Amino acid sequence: MPISPLSTLLDARIVASKVPAVTVTFWIIKVLTTGMGETTSDYLVHTIDPVIGVVIGAVCFAIAILLTLRQEQYVAWAYWLAVVMVSVFGTMAADVAHIALGIPYLVSTVVFMVVLAAIFVIWYRVEGTLSIHNITSRRREVFYWLTVLTTFALGTAAGDLTATTFGLGYLGSGIMFAVVITIPALAYWKFRLPAIPAFWFAYIVTRPVGASFADWIAVSPERGGLDWGPGPVSLALAIIIAVLVAVLAKRTKSHGETTAAVTEKQAADSK
Repeated sequence: MPISPLSTLLDARIVASKVPAVTVTFWIIKVLTTGMGETTSDYLVHTIDPVIGVVIGAVCFAIAILLTLRQEQYVAWAYWLAVVMVSVFGTMAADVAHIALGIPYLVSTVVFMVVLAAIFVIWYRVEGTLSIHNITSRRREVFYWLTVLTTFALGTAAGDLTATTFGLGYLGSGIMFAVVITIPALAYWKFRLPAIPAFWFAYIVTRPVGASFADWIAVSPERGGLDWGPGPVSLALAIIIAVLVAVLAKRTKSHGETTAAVTEKQAADSK
């Protein structure tokens, strides 16, 4: 039976995990990408025709995902480009559900929660793990990016739910989620919460944290913001993210070269 290109892509083995180490820099960049995704999505749909904006977001998202899937190992620029585009498109998905389809934020939040739970269940049944340190096949990588996309959509809906429907405002919502994100960290360090649920709990909450503060900076005073505008905020965040990713890439390369040198020395010493 001939093997389809899709099957080949999904079954291909990867030399090393395609996800970066979870460090302080990882979390900082992750929060910044959530804010950039929020303001960039708002900028696109308010500057050009919303339908064209969504199409542009979808195309850029698809290109970014294909680029990172084609890498044989973790490549900083490709990985974080994909995260940024997932952030933009995930925001659009949540906004389309509310604005275009008229679905209340409470309903979309619950729906995205159910979808995310279903992805986790299927991922675990198929692969036997939800660890990001075991993204060592194309199929696991696809599960990972589906999960990431859904967490962005869920976080967007949840952030808008608390900011608008519950009336907390963007600043109040950001502060609330900034407190909430400490829960998995404390549970992990103090109460031995397993690393995998702690990670995904925090990962989901980074979305409303970053998006709420970015909206607060960008929107008009009438909406409780500082009125910097989504365009300038997106540009500023993009520059900061690019600098941090460059630093992270350099650090990763140096670590990889050091590890390779140690491995070669160990191999030579064993002869």
